[in-house]
Amino acid sequence: MERLTLDKAKEINASMVKEDHLLLHAANVAAAMGAMAEHFGEDKDHWEAVGWLHDYDYEKYPEEHLAHTAEPLRALGVPEEDIRAILSHGYTICTDVEPVTNMEKSLFTVDELTGIVQAAARMRPNGITDMPVKSFMKKWKDKKFAAGCDRDLILKGCDMLGMDLRDVASIVIEGMKEHAQELELTGNKC
Repeated sequence: MERLTLDKAKEINASMVKEDHLLLHAANVAAAMGAMAEHFGEDKDHWEAVGWLHDYDYEKYPEEHLAHTAEPLRALGVPEEDIRAILSHGYTICTDVEPVTNMEKSLFTVDELTGIVQAAARMRPNGITDMPVKSFMKKWKDKKFAAGCDRDLILKGCDMLGMDLRDVASIVIEGMKEHAQELELTGNKC
């Protein structure tokens, strides 16, 4: 395989991931990665594909996340740069693969960030469709809100990218808005 495409990533991921919440997380991260790719002038479909596939082994091996990723993906022909990017999102948590490229740093950052964005969007009548970044920032400051999302890790990722949290969040929100329907973030209006 010369380049991982979103369609191929979905096909590969479907062989391992069945739980709806994990598929939704894959879709959120893919949307965020597509937006980050556009920000950096990179291939949107390719970055979305890496985002979609990033938790390939998590459902079956939650306690050994990313330990069962490289070999199976390699056997399926996933390019080494994509495998490395996927492994790097676990840097300091479950791998020692340090994010060095913009793709790797972006994945490291948006994996957790999308969780807070998604939670904030779910609190709004129109979901993410009209969510401004200031609404996200308000929720960000409340440490009890989406407490399971590692804010320090997100900030570490923003530092790696050399970007302000507000700017990264703005890019991610816009990327997720494009996929609001698929991400079930269109709101709860009656």
